[in-house]
Amino acid sequence: MSKSVTLVEVGLRDGLQNESTPVLSSDRIQMAQMLVHAGVKRLELGAFVRADWVPQMAGSQEVIAGVFKLSAKDKKLAAAQYSALVPNEKGMHEAIKSGVKEIAIFAASSESFSQKNINCSIEESFQRFEPVVALAKKHKIRIRGYLSTCFGCPYEGLVPESKVVKLAMRLLALGCFEVSIGDTIGVATPGQVESLFKKLKKVIPAKKLAGHFHDTRGTALVNILTAYQLGIRVFDSSLGGLGGCPYAPGSTGNVATEDVVYLFDGMGVNTGLNLAKLIEANKWTSAKMNKPLASKVGLVGALKPQGKVRVTKNITI
Repeated sequence: MSKSVTLVEVGLRDGLQNESTPVLSSDRIQMAQMLVHAGVKRLELGAFVRADWVPQMAGSQEVIAGVFKLSAKDKKLAAAQYSALVPNEKGMHEAIKSGVKEIAIFAASSESFSQKNINCSIEESFQRFEPVVALAKKHKIRIRGYLSTCFGCPYEGLVPESKVVKLAMRLLALGCFEVSIGDTIGVATPGQVESLFKKLKKVIPAKKLAGHFHDTRGTALVNILTAYQLGIRVFDSSLGGLGGCPYAPGSTGNVATEDVVYLFDGMGVNTGLNLAKLIEANKWTSAKMNKPLASKVGLVGALKPQGKVRVTKNITI
């Protein structure tokens, strides 16, 4: 079994877009720099969406430009892969202008969530993708696909696995190099994860699949472990567990990057990320947002290996 995984850092986009406290573009640039220096190789820098709909993503063009400017003098920043979320053709033109070499498109697995989230049906969302994909191919920009509510919808309940498989295949056929299977409302259990990914792998190579788990019900890490045991090697995560979904009542943040790294470090699986630097980034971001972040490891840190156990009167301390 492979002893390495790739984490796609989504804190700057999927994380911040649902936070009530806006973060300055200059701070988002510094946050990106800290994440890359902690070992992050793939990260979303923003989204080209309407500022009146998602005000937290205003300034994405500025953030991308700032990171690219720093990259000219920073080898680590220059080596990282950056992406931005694109909802439509207008957003795609903004992405082209920004210079990103990867974009992400997103579809829902349930009609109700599609209407609530992007105000159109699933079929209409795929029609919107067509000019976006055409422009991306013309400008040699890679396309990643997000598929949300794969395990459950806040309005419709359980989502048929067959529907998820068909939509994932459709995204790949459209031109996506990878499809991220999303547990948008954090409802998935290991049994569901095993069942769905086994079905997906029958028709899609594991290397083209990623896992995107929210920790609403505390099952994100065990779901990631389950997916890993099935051969999935790419997972989305967010610094500090930032995020949530405005169209999913009760949904809390993404799984925390620090917690995922701690899990894999303990298994001897290489993530390429430095946990101590991630915790530093967590504390910096927490101060900027004036609130503690949800990550458990970010809050208490990792166990120091040099610590010793003292025994007094048969009581282990």
